[in-house]
Amino acid sequence: MSENKFGGVLPKCIGNLSTTLTTLVIEGNQISGEILEEIGNLVNLEALAMRANHLSSGIPSNLGNLQNLVILALRRNDLQGNIPPSFGNLTKLIELYLSENNFQGQIPSHLSNCRSLIFLDLANNNLSGAIPPQLIGLSSLAIILDLSHNHLTGVLPIEVGNLRALTALDISNNLLGGEIPDSLGDCTSLIALIIGGNFFHGSIPQSIRSLGGIEEMDLSRNNLSGQILEFLTIFHSLKVLNLSYNKFQGMLPCEGVFKNATGTSIIGNNELCGGLPEFHLPNCIFKGSKRRKTNIMILSISVIFGVLGTSLFLALICLFRLKKKVNKPVSSLTNDSHSNVSYGTLLKATDGFSSMSLIGVGSFGSVYRGILEGDGTIVAVKVLHLMRRGALKGFIVECEALRNIRHRNLLKILTVCSSIDYQGNDFKALVYQFMDNGNLERWLHPNTTSSHRNELPKKLNFIWRINIAIDVASALDYLHHRCHIPIVHCDLKPSNVLLDAQMVAHVGDFGLAKFLLGSSPNILANQMSSMGLRGTIGYAPPEYAMGCEVSREGDIYSYGILLLEMFTGLSPIDDKFGDNLTLRSFVMAALSERALEITDHILLLERESRFDPNSPESNDIFQECLVMVYNIGVACSNEVPIRRMSISGVANQLQKTREKLFALGFQEQDELP
Repeated sequence: MSENKFGGVLPKCIGNLSTTLTTLVIEGNQISGEILEEIGNLVNLEALAMRANHLSSGIPSNLGNLQNLVILALRRNDLQGNIPPSFGNLTKLIELYLSENNFQGQIPSHLSNCRSLIFLDLANNNLSGAIPPQLIGLSSLAIILDLSHNHLTGVLPIEVGNLRALTALDISNNLLGGEIPDSLGDCTSLIALIIGGNFFHGSIPQSIRSLGGIEEMDLSRNNLSGQILEFLTIFHSLKVLNLSYNKFQGMLPCEGVFKNATGTSIIGNNELCGGLPEFHLPNCIFKGSKRRKTNIMILSISVIFGVLGTSLFLALICLFRLKKKVNKPVSSLTNDSHSNVSYGTLLKATDGFSSMSLIGVGSFGSVYRGILEGDGTIVAVKVLHLMRRGALKGFIVECEALRNIRHRNLLKILTVCSSIDYQGNDFKALVYQFMDNGNLERWLHPNTTSSHRNELPKKLNFIWRINIAIDVASALDYLHHRCHIPIVHCDLKPSNVLLDAQMVAHVGDFGLAKFLLGSSPNILANQMSSMGLRGTIGYAPPEYAMGCEVSREGDIYSYGILLLEMFTGLSPIDDKFGDNLTLRSFVMAALSERALEITDHILLLERESRFDPNSPESNDIFQECLVMVYNIGVACSNEVPIRRMSISGVANQLQKTREKLFALGFQEQDELP
């Protein structure tokens, strides 16, 4: 029944089918709900394939009753939870496909009981922990073992050498470390070896020379070092070699695969030299030249010392003392005074991550207010929910983004914590500068923000809203056009706009951010691709739902919706907006005669208190400023990306609006809300 348009959920009567049924295939449909336990009654099934549906929830453990299964294909669904240990009962299983789901926890070692398994695909899940040695050593695996795009940690077990019949091994984009084991050279049938995007260090083992039939080798984005081994040039089958973003050094060979500049990538290895001109590497300096230069240098230094004598000696002493004072270790990401914050420090700072310290909950983490011991710094601690799919990748992306950006309207990170809690679980947190006035969501919708329902209503006047809008536009302009590597935020919304004590806006939460340049040294842009639709419903641009690449224009759409929300006081997912009405169309219908009717009542009260009703000129200018703002929001949220305003144009128009407000008597120093 595959490749149809069947929808709904599986009927329970499926368990009443004949127990002699051997094949059940319903792939490529639109079936949702859970995998029924009743399927476990079909004890003679040999093939069960439900790939590419919308199945959710966990896998019932009684699927382990299907001990005649040869093929089990459940990839490309929304399945979650742990892989059942009962799968170890499927001893006749030959092919197991579980990729592109949301499975969590560790890979069960019981899968090693499936001693007929030749094809295992667990890629693109949320699996963590170490690779079970029993599984990696399962000698029956002869086609593909794909564990890529998970959160696996630890080392690559030496038992990998048992995979002598395996043709493709992919463990890329995990958190594996240590050295590449020599036993990998025993996998003599390998055609593809993909281990990029991990933390392997050391040199390429000499044993790799045994992989004479290798066609594709990807060792990129690790911490590998040493010289590139000459024997790679004699791999006549090798067509694709990716060694980029490691720490290799020395001369690049010119033979074999290294003759093919399109099939070989070595970028990001700053200490390589030589090679074909297409690689654009510097010329190598040979030892003889080095020796002559060294002799000349020694002679020159001797002459200098002879001439300068005591003066140079004293100068060196002064420089040494100065260096001792100023040469403190600096982190490219964290504030020096708060480096290396431990789990225990954050636990104490937040009173044990108590509910009283909780100030917000997001998709990937909870945010707590904390006070650091010692200097008493008040901080915001974002603790990652690591069991949620995408949380760890979001953490890595946010660290990488914040490492590269500095702007007054971007949330400042003080440090990070990557540790283990007192129960032995992974713990990761980001520590930010505390924002005294919370997020913009609390000011726009104080009565619906669940964690702050007892607060007095927030009141943002016209000038503060304009100031915040200009601050956010400035932040986007910096991210899009003034960063060394342009960044798309991908999740701009009121809860991600933070306000400090002076009501200056700071854009935060870069967990979904993407670096625009695909050729940049940043490797994280593509690692997020498995997270699905970027952004939040109501703020994400329509083209993202159709599979288009993220873009600056996508952020501008989100900004336009944010701007309309700031001045109408209505959320884009308000109940009044049904299938045929959106916040944008609601505002467009009111322009320009009914602009006051759709405006937040707080701004209307401000208008009444500021202006004499008998002064139509002031009221007209007030309404004109509102219309200017609404026009900007509508232009930014155009459904066609190329028709959206530029962010620099937005900032210019808002500044003109603010000048009109100043002329009406509004002041930048208006009392803080």
